[in-house]
Amino acid sequence: MADGGDELLLLVVTSDGVKRSVVISENVTYDCIDIYKQPGLEHPLLKTHKIQMKSSISRHELKLQTGKNETSTKRKIVCPNGTVPILRNTKEYVTNSQVFAEKHFHPLSADSPGTHIAGVRSSIGPFRGVQAWFSANALNVGKDQVSYSQIYIGSGSENQVNYISAGWTINPSLYGDQRVWAFGFWKGKDGKGCYNTACSGFVQVSKVIPIVGPIDLKPGVPGWFRYFIHQDINTGNWWITQLMQNSPDIDIGYWPKELFNLLENGANMVGVGGVVQASRSGSSPPMGNGNFPNGGRLDSGLFSNIEVLNSNYEQRKMNSFHVENLLDSEKCYGLRIGKVKPFHRNYLGFFFNYGGPGGNSCGV
Repeated sequence: MADGGDELLLLVVTSDGVKRSVVISENVTYDCIDIYKQPGLEHPLLKTHKIQMKSSISRHELKLQTGKNETSTKRKIVCPNGTVPILRNTKEYVTNSQVFAEKHFHPLSADSPGTHIAGVRSSIGPFRGVQAWFSANALNVGKDQVSYSQIYIGSGSENQVNYISAGWTINPSLYGDQRVWAFGFWKGKDGKGCYNTACSGFVQVSKVIPIVGPIDLKPGVPGWFRYFIHQDINTGNWWITQLMQNSPDIDIGYWPKELFNLLENGANMVGVGGVVQASRSGSSPPMGNGNFPNGGRLDSGLFSNIEVLNSNYEQRKMNSFHVENLLDSEKCYGLRIGKVKPFHRNYLGFFFNYGGPGGNSCGV
């Protein structure tokens, strides 16, 4: 989550004792739910699922030079031991999340009219994970537009797709405002997808960082996401971990292996990048920070330290594998692969800049 804004802690006495709620803003409330009674476990495929409390994966420390004005996604919500923060869903939010999951989202290609992408992916799997550090920015996104940046893994077979992604989005139709929101998404064996905790499936484990939440950013000042999606080496569950600087990483939670039928032995594809969805009128929103990648490394949207876990859980730079560049609207968006030398003082590993202003002539 992000720095800025004071939480209002409310104590509500219920028949079960004391239930703690954290109010972030007028329309954003988290309830601290018993970890064993959280709604994610109500999925019919998880009737016999046993909660995994911690990821089995350890990872190499990454260091990122991002500049003096860095803000980070570090807002923490303090729930009592044995409970986890779950966003209080409205009926409108649940309904809208289902609409976006079913009609406005396709994981493997931009085949939806008005969808534009700028990023990279590799289909030379299997992969056990993907991680990156990437910037988030306040943008002017219309009510019927969407702009987001993500890391993702997936596998496809004939007409079936299993898919997991995480990152940040500005989606006024879904969240009801123009703020940046952290999100997670999955599509499983039943062909249905789900955002965050709008429906059952995702298991929240961290008591301080939820899978979904608003981030208040000042225009022109980026926030930073440091995410790692990976398959647990012992259980096969798929974890989302927030990578930290100068402190232990935080396992946010996971998507249980029972939800998927094509990810048992890893994912065939990994990728990172930005995506936008145009309005019905054909106007496309800005991507990244709204600038083309024609300047310095912080002048446009940035993905850095992009690494994957191969089939043997060995950590490798993503460009150790064949990487496909994805850019389908050069009029409105750009993509520039980074070329910083390994021993440069601001070494970012495998990185790229991306984004652009959007507009009315981006194509379909």
